[in-house]
Amino acid sequence: MIPVTRINGKTYYLNVLFIETIEETPDTIITMTNGKKFIVIEPAKEVVEDMKLYLRSIGLLATVNSNEKDDET
Repeated sequence: MIPVTRINGKTYYLNVLFIETIEETPDTIITMTNGKKFIVIEPAKEVVEDMKLYLRSIGLLATVNSNEKDDET
């Protein structure tokens, strides 16, 4: 789960496995798979980075070494 701050200043924790979309309009709107939407103050890029860190921490996203990435091309 990752922390996000709603417009009213309250911090919530969202399960990243249930996030369907993230968009900036300019507010960041996170839509969950059940259709519920959260408007948060963090920029979309920050939310995505937090998601990546969380997914790596539980072993669902591999870390790619920049040298390995260059070797593949």
